[in-house]
Amino acid sequence: MNFVRSGLCFYLSAAVCWLTAKVDASWWYMGTLGSQVMCDNIPGLVNKQRQLCRQHPKVMQVVGTGMKDWIFECQHQFRSHRWNCNTTARDHSLFGRLPLRGTREVAFVYAISSAGVVYTLARACSQGELDSCSCDPTKKGSSWDEKGSFDWGGCSDHVEHAVRFSQAFVDAKERKERDARALMNLHNNRAGRKAVKRFMTLECKCHGVSGSCSVRTCWLALADFRLTGDHLRRRYNGAVQVTVNQYGTGFTAAHTQLKHASKNDLVYLEDSPDYCIRDQESGSAGTAGRLCDRMSRGMDGCEVMCCGRGYDTARVSRTTKCECKFHWCCAVHCRDCHQQVDVHTCKSQT
Repeated sequence: MNFVRSGLCFYLSAAVCWLTAKVDASWWYMGTLGSQVMCDNIPGLVNKQRQLCRQHPKVMQVVGTGMKDWIFECQHQFRSHRWNCNTTARDHSLFGRLPLRGTREVAFVYAISSAGVVYTLARACSQGELDSCSCDPTKKGSSWDEKGSFDWGGCSDHVEHAVRFSQAFVDAKERKERDARALMNLHNNRAGRKAVKRFMTLECKCHGVSGSCSVRTCWLALADFRLTGDHLRRRYNGAVQVTVNQYGTGFTAAHTQLKHASKNDLVYLEDSPDYCIRDQESGSAGTAGRLCDRMSRGMDGCEVMCCGRGYDTARVSRTTKCECKFHWCCAVHCRDCHQQVDVHTCKSQT
């Protein structure tokens, strides 16, 4: 993966500059600047966002630091598709210009970003990284599950606190606009937050004589973020195209034969481009130069990925670990094996 560096738009060793000045959700620039400077200089923040940014600089730094996690998750989910959360140096942006349109890819981007904020903040709270929050204080006393009663203990991830902050900060601009696109973003932001809560798990430790587990101490913990990413990817596959209702307060399905969008579904307004050819106006980075699998008949296959334009083949040398052997007690020794492999990349538009 290539990441772009452009002015202040960098993040650790990788760029997180999402869009140009036209971006309508500029909190995505988090992590590029420091506290007060960051809050005063990020373009496009509404007053509520700027106020929260100034009041909670450490929270903003945590959000910026956590960005790489949901960026990588987006890239993982679409790694074999024409649109792959592209991070090409050709765009001076992280995800192209897609958020300027109301496509299903944009729906996923908003949902995974909102989910990422909740996940990052909840984890930071329980790990003691923030003074403004800690473990979930409501998880105390006794409770029960299908295995019986247990006592709350340990440190439950404070996901409700993270959800409230995400609602206040991430949704602030959309609540001010209230047009069709804003309603779409709000819906998908909420779906992302709900996805994180969906995968909270109850973890327990047994107490008692000889591990009898006569007493259990339990806490609620965030599951691996991959589960949230997988869930939102499935929601992307079943996303519902919608139109705003006559009152401007909600959605109706764009096609009457389709299901009504639930709060867990992703919704979108516009059909996606085919992403075959680079087109800034439509937000497509194109697939020229993308790796493809000559033998696959799926989305990663050269025929589909290259949109029928054909592909170039180059022979390259690769080094891999091979003939690995376990040596008592604690070491694995491998050889470096060199092999010549064919790499296929999509041709550019003729």
